[in-house]
Amino acid sequence: MVKESDVRWFKREFSGKIAAAVAGTPLTVDHVTAIALQETGYIWARLQRAGIPTARILELCVGDTIDDTGGRSAFPKNKTALLAEARGQEMFDIGRKALVDIAEHMNDYKGAVGKPHKFCRGYGIFQYDLQFFRTEPEYFLERKYADFDAALARCVNELKRGLRVTGYADKTSLTDEEAAHVAIAYNTGRFHRAKGLKQGHKNKDGKFYGEMYLDYLKLAHRVP
Repeated sequence: MVKESDVRWFKREFSGKIAAAVAGTPLTVDHVTAIALQETGYIWARLQRAGIPTARILELCVGDTIDDTGGRSAFPKNKTALLAEARGQEMFDIGRKALVDIAEHMNDYKGAVGKPHKFCRGYGIFQYDLQFFRTEPEYFLERKYADFDAALARCVNELKRGLRVTGYADKTSLTDEEAAHVAIAYNTGRFHRAKGLKQGHKNKDGKFYGEMYLDYLKLAHRVP
């Protein structure tokens, strides 16, 4: 479970850069912090407690494995689909090594390592999905996701798109629920107002992305 001390570490490391990136928008440091908590907090919280250097933590923020059994519809559905693309073998090797590396620190991934066709699809502290490999191969192949500035720029761009999708682009500030709406658009690319926060990825406990994001946002608020 992520603690306030973990949020304190994140803000100490990154809040200055985040504040500069969201200047002139209704987004705040807490809004971006909650995205990082939602996407990879379970990774970086554990790693920072273990004293792993920040640069290495950023390299290890990967996740969500792919093989032929997950029912994924987006590209790449599996290893075969990835290998069919230009430099696909190179990307598979990166994704496979990313999985092996994180498994050295987190037992959650050890089972996946035992399956040779599995590899990671989410990259960076804000999780940029491998479906964008076709349009932005260099971001993955050059491991730009491990550069916080590069990862932050993509995160903020996606959140700005979320502001437009939700109709909040002209606002000067957001309520917590409105921020969760933007986060849903960040996660899914869309927002259905009638569904409220019950949208986006649903975890094994039955909570939706929007609901989990709101919880993390409240946690971020508690840490100056």
